[in-house]
Amino acid sequence: MDDQTWYNMTTEAKPRVRWGILSTANIATKVAHAIRLAENSDLIAVASRTAERAATWAEKHNVPTAYGTYDALLADDSLDAIYIPLPPSLHAEWTIKAAEHGKHVLCEKPLAANATEAAAMADACRQNGVQLMDGVMWVHHERTKAMKQKLTDGTLGKLRRVTAAFTFNWDTIPVGNIRAMKEFAGGSLGDLGYYCVCAILWAFEQMPTQVFATARYKVGVDFNLAGILWFDDERIATLDCGFDTGLRKWFEVAGTRASIVCDDFTVPTSEDTARFWVHGPDGNEQNTVEGCIQEVKMIERFSQIVRSGNLEEEWPDVAFNTMRICDALLASHQRKEVVKL
Repeated sequence: MDDQTWYNMTTEAKPRVRWGILSTANIATKVAHAIRLAENSDLIAVASRTAERAATWAEKHNVPTAYGTYDALLADDSLDAIYIPLPPSLHAEWTIKAAEHGKHVLCEKPLAANATEAAAMADACRQNGVQLMDGVMWVHHERTKAMKQKLTDGTLGKLRRVTAAFTFNWDTIPVGNIRAMKEFAGGSLGDLGYYCVCAILWAFEQMPTQVFATARYKVGVDFNLAGILWFDDERIATLDCGFDTGLRKWFEVAGTRASIVCDDFTVPTSEDTARFWVHGPDGNEQNTVEGCIQEVKMIERFSQIVRSGNLEEEWPDVAFNTMRICDALLASHQRKEVVKL
């Protein structure tokens, strides 16, 4: 029996995971669509801060049940998993509450406002026997597996360096945007640099020994940031993120023999195919992978874990370590010195 046949049989044999969405934030629309497309999931309920807003959103997106408070949704015993797209400053509170209600939690990135809150979230989910995962979608794309193969099969030689960038430009800072609001734990590192740190950890599979960063602040949040991360075994990584530079969403992983370059790693340019390049002594080789909707892959992966009953510690561990590094980078800027981890 091949893997696809086994998966199809498993999908038919097990009940679908029943999802609720805690908030009607903009990103909730994309994830709601993904839940509907996922082979093993159903979107059952949504909650907002008012019954009217919840009902309007539910009607627009064909969601059966609407709740006018977040607590009411968490009290719904028919739900298995909760997606939390709230501002980062609210992630810890509502993830912990969801875990205490026995709900598995997919939480938008950054996982929390800081690493201390992230640790509390992971502990609450672990103690209540539920899965925690951050909403970093690109790691679930089929292309990511193909790139990882190049990192591990010797194509690049011994890994030496990762360089990552994620930026976009605001000509005018939008009023009321949570990414530019200190009280909601906004800032370019949490919003954009989080992806870069995630990519670095994905490539090196180890925490750095020390970091250094410099940032520029506007309206109380880091508006751009550049960082250096040192690792054991002669490896180093750099990243930059910001709200003041044209759209860039790329990384390079370089080894002693060759390098991989992906110029759209956070969101592939096309859903039909996804690309990356291997740069080596014999020239550049473009690799093309069959496309997919990475949000759907994320929902299906999370739901597979829920249905299996076997929690995967790697997901909260990576998210927590990403937060630890983000905290250290911000601390380095504030203290104007290298910070050891």
